[in-house]
Amino acid sequence: MTSRELDALDRQILYTLQAEARRTSSTDIADELDASASTVRNRIQRLEADGVLRGYHADVDYERAGYQLYTLIVCTAPIPEREELAEAAAAVPGVVEVQEVMTGERNVMVRAIGVDGDDLSRIGEELDELGLRVSDEDLIRNTHRRPYAKFGDGGGE
Repeated sequence: MTSRELDALDRQILYTLQAEARRTSSTDIADELDASASTVRNRIQRLEADGVLRGYHADVDYERAGYQLYTLIVCTAPIPEREELAEAAAAVPGVVEVQEVMTGERNVMVRAIGVDGDDLSRIGEELDELGLRVSDEDLIRNTHRRPYAKFGDGGGE
């Protein structure tokens, strides 16, 4: 994976999009950053094409949507199989996010939604059948996010 050098404008665009991508147009960003809307649109397209900006995601309150059981399932995968198993875990019905962690133990984090305990048990069993060893399960109450501060201050270090 190659990285690309971000300049101050790129970082500020990323910061603004992280804060509120849905309600932020390229014109809004341009006004805030003293740049033209076409420059901002071009930069966003380049960030997307380069794989720096990978997508725009809805932040869902699962409890308010009627799904009380939002859980973090901590798993262990053999290192050589970690990526393959993480990708397979993402396909399990009810799984909404999978993260690979760079450690030997507890190296796959699975976020899943269940309607009841049986649903969560099924998800755990399917992860186990894939070859992931479930180490821990925790119900998630809230998630708090914010944009990466170094993007907002224009700094790169």
